[in-house]
Amino acid sequence: MSTPRAVPVSLAEIARLAGVGRAAVSNWRRRHPSFPARIAGTDVNPQFSLTDIENWLRENKKLKKSAEREWLWPRFEALGGRDETGAAIAEVGRRLAGRGATEESAYPKEAADLIERAVDLGRREGGPETFAFLLRRWLDVHVRQIATTPEPLAALMADIATRVAAVDGGITAMDPACGTGHLLTAAAEAAEERGGGAPTLLGGDRDPVLAALAEARLKLAEQAPRTEPASIDVRAGDSLRDDPFADVPADIVLCNPPFNERDWGYEELATDTRWSHGLPPRTEPELAWVQHCLAGLRPAGAAVLLLPPAVAARKAGRRIRGSLLRTGQLKAVVALPPGCAAPHSVSLHLWVLRAPAAGEEPPVGGHLLVADGVSRFPRDPGREWTPDWAAIGDFLREAVGREGPGEESYVRRVPVIELLDDEVDLTPGRHIAPSPADSAPRLAASWREFKDVTAKVTKSARLLAALELASAAQDTPTATTVAELARAGALTLCGGQQPPETAVRTGTPSAEDIPLLTVPDLLSGGAPRGHLAAGDPAVREAVIAEPGDIVVVGVARAFSAWVHEGAPTALGAQLHAVRVQPEQLDAWFLAGSLRAPANVRQAGTHATSSSRIDVRRLQVRQVPLREQRRYGEAFRELAAFEQLARRTAELGADLVHDLGDELAAGRLAGGA
Repeated sequence: MSTPRAVPVSLAEIARLAGVGRAAVSNWRRRHPSFPARIAGTDVNPQFSLTDIENWLRENKKLKKSAEREWLWPRFEALGGRDETGAAIAEVGRRLAGRGATEESAYPKEAADLIERAVDLGRREGGPETFAFLLRRWLDVHVRQIATTPEPLAALMADIATRVAAVDGGITAMDPACGTGHLLTAAAEAAEERGGGAPTLLGGDRDPVLAALAEARLKLAEQAPRTEPASIDVRAGDSLRDDPFADVPADIVLCNPPFNERDWGYEELATDTRWSHGLPPRTEPELAWVQHCLAGLRPAGAAVLLLPPAVAARKAGRRIRGSLLRTGQLKAVVALPPGCAAPHSVSLHLWVLRAPAAGEEPPVGGHLLVADGVSRFPRDPGREWTPDWAAIGDFLREAVGREGPGEESYVRRVPVIELLDDEVDLTPGRHIAPSPADSAPRLAASWREFKDVTAKVTKSARLLAALELASAAQDTPTATTVAELARAGALTLCGGQQPPETAVRTGTPSAEDIPLLTVPDLLSGGAPRGHLAAGDPAVREAVIAEPGDIVVVGVARAFSAWVHEGAPTALGAQLHAVRVQPEQLDAWFLAGSLRAPANVRQAGTHATSSSRIDVRRLQVRQVPLREQRRYGEAFRELAAFEQLARRTAELGADLVHDLGDELAAGRLAGGA
């Protein structure tokens, strides 16, 4: 009989599984001779057997029952690659939904035992919750390979589709590229809110693992109390090449199709009857999906698709876009703010389409509704931006639901005749001019801030320019390192760590919550995106930077060191908190010395941008405290000047952009 292979886990994973900090695990390892020996890795980054760790925690009464789900995931991840793990999770969901094992669901003993364990846990703690946990962890690991539609956006797409199609309950909803079922789940919830009978949910995906996960997810959702269960049919297959629901018209179609795929079936589908607006060019697969979704609608049905912005403007697709406009089947194009869905740096578009009702003729003098969510919800370049889904939803529902020709800022009903030019560019921003009522106050506020910031820059520059720099150092003080200062008791150094995933929250924090700063936050703007609830046990284990502490970044591509002056903030991995003894060290002097470029080069592990900085090796000159304070004041002024210069550049760029638009629009007062 073969012995099951050991599942390796690191110290950080043990801390997450046990619901404690990494420091606590390190203490266990040092203080308890019975702590399991490492099975792989190095002394610095050891790996241990998951089974041995679980047994040790249970024997020492340190195993938290509430974290039992966490112990499942490393074993699922150890089953193999993406498909093996995903198929096993789908089997768990299928069995929790009451389908039972089938002859074709044959798994190796290790996987079969793990599936049974997960099913048993799900029956005790809740099937939908257990499956949702495993699915979420699987998607987090494979986030670069699998595109998903965020739940708030999926709910908004389903709501818009049901409004445009004017359906109540008992709807048939289809997603021909359903992935793991986010959009179909939203369609079922929208149908339940409207009442009127159980929905029929039709899904297809060419990836059989994704199709299996979607089916399990939808069937598990049907375990919730309902007046009548939904009819669910999810099939694996290429919807463009072999549509499994060609003879089943849908009331609504929701789709987030794959982007920029050239091998979509151009040659074999050249004469397909779905191309009523023209054969999509090989380089326009998204327009193939648009026509496929339209072909699957019943008369007066509606489709909402999430598409890349290039589809609205690429030259190759202008003929099809023109046909969609002339027939009146394209009703609205909405530009979402960047960050609403992957890829997060791009302003994705929602296309709202409606099939003609029986006997309905193409409209004469029709309009296309365009809505510019990019301008309506601007992003501050210096801050992390999180979608305000409530505000975005209200904006889009009001825009898409407008019947009359009235217009307001960021929304316009554009006559189709204006769009049928050589480009047929449907990008909302090209057809919506900023309203003077909105732009004038914004420009005035920007100018006021610009004048205030430039005045501060001038003052700071005057102070820095007045500093007298000697041609050469008059003496060469002995240099010491952070490690030596820590041993001498002049400072304490604590390395941050990533809290358990379940402890990190997003959205609007309360006044008592603790912001969590991570290296990705610094790379994308600097503001913390997550926070820890004030009463969460993770706060007790977290490294908190208090006002007056020095925060040091331990990776070269984001390296910096500064004196923290804001609210207490938890630090993630590769961030360090340095707390000085004020009678021995000046914080500003130390922070300025640590971030010197020459210092960083010496402490880096290697020369690439992804290298780590050994903070303990960073050096600082040994000078008297009085001299430190003199240099500290200069470093403080230099840091202030850096922030002011950065803000000046941002404001200047915005002013040039906004004022240029106003002048080009002929809004200069006075004149003939």
